Amino acid sequence: MGKKINVGIIGYGTVGKGTLETLKHNVKSTAVKTGLDINVKAVADLRINDYTNDTLLQTVPVRTTDAMEIINDPEIDIVVELIGGYETAKRFILAAVAGGKHVVTANKALLAVYGAEIFKAAESKGVTIGFEASVGGGIPIVNVLKEDLAANRILEITGIINGTANYILTKMEDEGKEFADVLKEAQALGYAEADPTFDVEGHDSAHKIAILASIGFATLVPFEKVFVEGITSIKQVDIDFARKLGCRIKLLAIAKRHDDDIEVRVHPTMIPVTDLMAQVSGVFNAISVKGNKVGDTFHYGRGAGGEATSSAVAGDIIGIARDIMSGAERRVPVLGFTKELTYYYPVRDIKEIQSSFYLRFLAVDEPGSLSKIASVLAKYGISIYQAIQSSKQSSGETVPLVFMTHLTEGSKVMHAVNEINSLSVVRDKTVVIRVEGLED
Repeated sequence: MGKKINVGIIGYGTVGKGTLETLKHNVKSTAVKTGLDINVKAVADLRINDYTNDTLLQTVPVRTTDAMEIINDPEIDIVVELIGGYETAKRFILAAVAGGKHVVTANKALLAVYGAEIFKAAESKGVTIGFEASVGGGIPIVNVLKEDLAANRILEITGIINGTANYILTKMEDEGKEFADVLKEAQALGYAEADPTFDVEGHDSAHKIAILASIGFATLVPFEKVFVEGITSIKQVDIDFARKLGCRIKLLAIAKRHDDDIEVRVHPTMIPVTDLMAQVSGVFNAISVKGNKVGDTFHYGRGAGGEATSSAVAGDIIGIARDIMSGAERRVPVLGFTKELTYYYPVRDIKEIQSSFYLRFLAVDEPGSLSKIASVLAKYGISIYQAIQSSKQSSGETVPLVFMTHLTEGSKVMHAVNEINSLSVVRDKTVVIRVEGLED
């Protein structure tokens, strides 16, 4: 076996254990591919003493409750942070970097919020941060953007990058159930957390698209600039109308480059059923990347789970180990570009972004209701692409009306909807869903 590269893993949860299993079980094939002996020398976890029956863990020479024991070990080449969260994880990563160690992490929330500080520290110390597992689970996308598509000017990145939200929307469509009922089922099956806010409100997707946009557009995207809207307001009636319109509703993360600015947003989006992204169902993820030379590329796979995420973590470890042995430890810049790590492009306000819109109103079923609503839309220069009136009446003799608009600015829709909601013929808050792919 070849030169030994020592690894220390901080955090022995699902991904930590999966990473150890991957490296141990594939040790021979890894040695054949790399010529290296990638050795997990130490594992740190606050509950390490509870795993006395874990035979795999017992093969690791150092088992400790103190992460700093790994970080301060001069024989450790690569530190793997898998505890999640913010402050403690950040402290461990910065300490490892300060000690000249390479780091691998799956912590997308930390990188989205504190990435600038972490990446700058890594650049100054000449070490690598591997974070393939932070986006898309087992889907190779971070290194695809940094290396495989490096010859391209990236124009757009669009993704379904949260399996929980996609599972819920898929089940709503397939089984005709409301959001709350499907969420309970997803929690019972382990596809949703006890507190699902991070997933269903879009924050997880926002963290991931902030990271991808930073790499793709060679800039830093401040997380607070990402527009975020979740799926909790989506109702079965919207799923049904989408079907009538030849569309599906997906929680999309979207990043687009313009001449002088970029847009980075996460929200429920209506897309044609013919769109490849509309075919992504259940807990699977997909990311499309458009480059100015390669055109459209599509990347699909499991976006979460111990094995998929561990595969990405182990892949980063192997990649860094190869670079160490070749003497090219800084072969690729930490974010794939060599400019100073500062903020470059302004992020366009969501109100300034042009989209088509799906608008659902609950109106009194009486003559003139539709024309009153249409006149307000016309007042703000909003052109109607398609209109549908449901034949089913709601309680109180109200009926849902749906308008699909042509491309228009979000601010116009916002002002029109505020005025429409105050009309006497409108009985509930208007539902607004952005539409992609119906018009160029």
